[in-house]
Amino acid sequence: MMQELNLPRFDFTIKQVNGRRMIFDPIRKKMVVLTPEEWVRQNFLMYLTQSKGYPASLMAVESKVDVNGLSQRADIVSYNRKRMPVLVVECKAPHIKITNQVFDQVARYNIRLKTSLICVTNGINHYCALLSKDGREYHFLEGIPGYKQLVNN
Repeated sequence: MMQELNLPRFDFTIKQVNGRRMIFDPIRKKMVVLTPEEWVRQNFLMYLTQSKGYPASLMAVESKVDVNGLSQRADIVSYNRKRMPVLVVECKAPHIKITNQVFDQVARYNIRLKTSLICVTNGINHYCALLSKDGREYHFLEGIPGYKQLVNN
């Protein structure tokens, strides 16, 4: 059994394949290895789509982001209907503390993505910040805004 998270409970398809636990990712439409970080990622995806109204069809998982000539992967990116990124999420395993380094990581992705909202989560603690139009200032939010609230602002 995977660790209990500070998120609503969701149903997942989990299987043993060749001795490894796998979980179905509805965004990538395939089974992926169930690591503690993947557990957080899948739960947060479900939270965004089922609780906050983010359209699954406008989400990307492990999206390639070129940062200073290096190819990196953003855990979750949500787009608006014009296919412009509006949210980037960095997921960590539950035992990993959310530090400034984690925020720096998601901020590096956002240099390219230019979203208005960044989130970091380890499944236990979730932090969400709204960025100014120029991306130089941000303020932390009490919670994670719903999709309609985000794209209408």
